[in-house]
Amino acid sequence: MNLANRLTVFRVILIPFFLLALYLIPSPWGEYLGVGIFIVASLTDFADGFIARKYNMVSNFGKFMDPLADKMLVGAALIYLTEIHVVPAWATIVIISREFLISGFRLVAAEKGQVISAGIWGKIKTAITMVAIPVWLLPLSYEFMPTVNLILIFFVVGLTVFSAVDYLAKNKDVLKN
Repeated sequence: MNLANRLTVFRVILIPFFLLALYLIPSPWGEYLGVGIFIVASLTDFADGFIARKYNMVSNFGKFMDPLADKMLVGAALIYLTEIHVVPAWATIVIISREFLISGFRLVAAEKGQVISAGIWGKIKTAITMVAIPVWLLPLSYEFMPTVNLILIFFVVGLTVFSAVDYLAKNKDVLKN
């Protein structure tokens, strides 16, 4: 278990604490703590990838768990945000469906002995989503926040769809017999 993989496992361990802060600590402190935990977890995503590549710690465990940890963290946040009526259900469904689609696609590739890494648009989508989620979570009551939130929702969903189409188009040979 190298350092990069430990950071990935740490990110997964942070998810219940993130949710406990949001559900059990009164507002606004629960949101502030939840955002702090989410940011720390998000930073581990960037750190584990950087460390794995820089110090040649790329492993099969990391290739599998890192994207899964991201999906778990983002999925937990989106489901909570849908429950509190900040992110509409349709947006959460599109985003989570994309993750299932790409994961299934990667499984098909793995069965053929191919490992397909994330593309640049997928990385941009993840980064933008991990910036948008704290904005959505913070209890900001400025009159322009509903507009900002709506713009972020459409931007994240648009990037989500675009990154999926780009990923599938660049790797379409996986689906050939």
